Formats: sequence, C-alpha cells, structure tokens
Amino acid sequence: MTCQPASISDDLNRLPQLPSWVTSGRTETLETVTFRSGAALTVLDQLIGDQRYAVPIKLLVNRLALKAALAASKQEGRLAREADIRDAFHLTPPGAPRGPDGDLLAFWRDGGRLRPKGTRGICELVGVEYAGEIGVWLDAGQEHSRCRGPLAGCVAVLRAVLNADDRAERIACLLSDFVLARALNWKVVLPVSAQHLTKGALRDLTAEGQGAQLAVQARLLKSIEDTIRMARDLARRAEALRTVSPKLRAKGSDAAVELFLTEDAVAPASMLSPRVRGTSTVMTDRAARRFCDRLVELGVARELTGRPTFRLYGIAP
Repeated sequence: MTCQPASISDDLNRLPQLPSWVTSGRTETLETVTFRSGAALTVLDQLIGDQRYAVPIKLLVNRLALKAALAASKQEGRLAREADIRDAFHLTPPGAPRGPDGDLLAFWRDGGRLRPKGTRGICELVGVEYAGEIGVWLDAGQEHSRCRGPLAGCVAVLRAVLNADDRAERIACLLSDFVLARALNWKVVLPVSAQHLTKGALRDLTAEGQGAQLAVQARLLKSIEDTIRMARDLARRAEALRTVSPKLRAKGSDAAVELFLTEDAVAPASMLSPRVRGTSTVMTDRAARRFCDRLVELGVARELTGRPTFRLYGIAP
C-alpha cells in the first residue's frame, strides 16, 4: 500500500509571508536594503514571536545552526559538506572527539541555546581571550542598530570583531546574530548571519572596500528571507507530523515525535533507544527503527543519509 504525504492544515495558509516587493528587483542602495529588511524582519518577528503560528523554534534554531556551520566551514577554508558536518556531530559516540566539523556544529548549536541578554554564556563559548571585548563589540553593534537599523548593527559588530582578529569569522557572525536578536527583542538567538557571508565579503568589509557594507547587508537580508521560508515550511511540516501522531501506536511515540520537532537529525540507535533522549521513555532499538520507517511511510519524515546503516532521520522537507 502506498501512503500519501500528510496533508497540511488550511489554517497554516495564513502564516505571515514576505511581500513580493521585498525580494523583487535589485538591492542597489543601503536605503533600499534597510527598507526591505524592515519588512522582512517584521515577518520573521511575527513567525517566531506569535505562538499561534506554531513554528517549532528549537528545530528552526538547530537547522539554522547546520546552515551556519556549513557556511563557517567555507569561510575557514575547510569546505566540508553538510552531510559531513551532520554525521560528525550526530554519529560520534558520547565522549569521543567529534573532530573539527562536529565541533563547528556544536559551536552553532550552543550559540543558539544562549539567551540574547547578558554576555557570560557568550564568553564561555568563544573563549576567555575575547571576554574583555565582547561587551564593547555588542554595545557598538546595538548603538548602530538604534541609529541606522538592525543590519547596520550587524555590520558594525562584524567589522569590529574582524578588525581585532581576521580569523574570527564564526565569532563575528555569532555576535552579529546576538545584535540582531537584541535589536528585535527576541527571546532566542537565530543563527542567520553566517549563511551567505563569504570570506571575500568579510575581507572587503574590514578593508573598507567600496560597496562592502552594502554587499554584506544584502547578504544578511537574503539570509533573513531564507529563514522566513524555512520557518514557514517547518511550521507546515510540524503540523503534518502532529496530525499523523495518533496513528503512531508504538510505545514512546509521543516522546519520539517531540524529539523530531526539536532535532534536525535523529539517530534511532542513540537518540530513541534505549531511551528517548531527554526523557525516561524506554524504546527498543527495533522499535526505534520501525518508528522512523513508519514516519517515512506516512510522508512526514525522510532518511537523510542514503545509507543502509548508521542512518539519520529528519522531519520531511
């Protein structure tokens, strides 16, 4: 029997979305980018701030963290694939070294769990050598946000960090995310800044190259637009998963569904068995594998690796 993908609730058709004029045409001036970014950030703020839209925020943050890790790998010259980064983090046994790819994803996931207010958690994450400057950098970014808009604040903190250490791309992008979260008074840090920022764009920014600030703001705007699309899509897919959950009769299925609504990749053998991660719910290895296969049959999840063993599953795109 062929299972059809789960239908999406018509209520989610009312999710806030980007007006067509935000992404149409060329972004030729800082004023144009600022104007469009204001509209885009308003939509994103609605999506993550209004519980009626049921965007799975933790899942959104973790999926953005993977995108940020991929971009940061390119910035740092390692050129890892998304699958390499995901595998290094999710398939490394507990306590074993993850390697640079897994550590990079861990950095972005940890950053996404920090509260936008305060600096203690940031200092612990990025290292004590930057502790004395983080507050100064963030204050400068916030001042630019108040005077010139959130993206100007992001650019200011990117430039300040990279002027101090031109190899600190991931730290610069993380602090840019903090500036954005504070400017919008968000309760969560979204790893958006790194997605479309290249080594060349950041190098031009610190060299005060002509048009560098405009180029970086345009890339940040593109990341925000992509994040809006991702949030809308995840809200729909989460609703589809919740809709089919009554059909899942395996013991522990409720807890397993909740894990899929927070993690972008789930390893049945380690995250669902012998206990569903973060819970006391017991699930055998066989039951975990059958549960994941059932989600795939119902059209609400997919297998991410294409391998017969060491599989990872995630909510369907």
